[in-house]
Amino acid sequence: MMTERGLLIVLSGPSGVGKGTVREAVFKDPETSFDYSISMTTRLPREGEQDGVDYYFRSREVFEQAIKDGKMLEYAEYVGNYYGTPLEYVEEKLAAGVDIFLEIEVQGAMQVRKAMPEGIFIFLTPPDLSELKNRIIGRGTESMEVVEERMETAKKEIEMMASYDYAVVNDVVANAVQKIKGIVETEHLKTERVIHRYKKMLEGLQ
Repeated sequence: MMTERGLLIVLSGPSGVGKGTVREAVFKDPETSFDYSISMTTRLPREGEQDGVDYYFRSREVFEQAIKDGKMLEYAEYVGNYYGTPLEYVEEKLAAGVDIFLEIEVQGAMQVRKAMPEGIFIFLTPPDLSELKNRIIGRGTESMEVVEERMETAKKEIEMMASYDYAVVNDVVANAVQKIKGIVETEHLKTERVIHRYKKMLEGLQ
């Protein structure tokens, strides 16, 4: 029996919208049945972050070599650092029938859209822009200059929402998680994903 290819689930949205928080909540849910694809970055770990858990923290040289070797599904340079998704892991898991979850920046999501248009693209939106600004400031890790830079980027990113399949508002994290899981369940029920099974059954009956 042929293994059904896994779904590629891409969660993206403007910086500061809470993508990481929502992703953590998705994977804390014991009923979550998909794998998380860890991103690679050249930025330094924030307090409490672990290599190989939150990100693969790598040097600029190592990252640029991976780009040259065609080993990245997507990558982007963002506020002076590279972020990206190693390709090999994603391909292996999808081929084995495992659903893979990516949490990435908007630029990267658009690259994945080109490379794997069959993916499910979910845009996480803030309740409003002032709330987004408060979240970025609330991190306490950025200067006001960087906050303003991130806000300008966020406005442009929100305009890109039309390139996604779904939009989920991150007002209450638990609600956002339920909506994302509902989207994935719905996608698994699409006739184009299951019809080949029934065609095979019919062939067997003849």
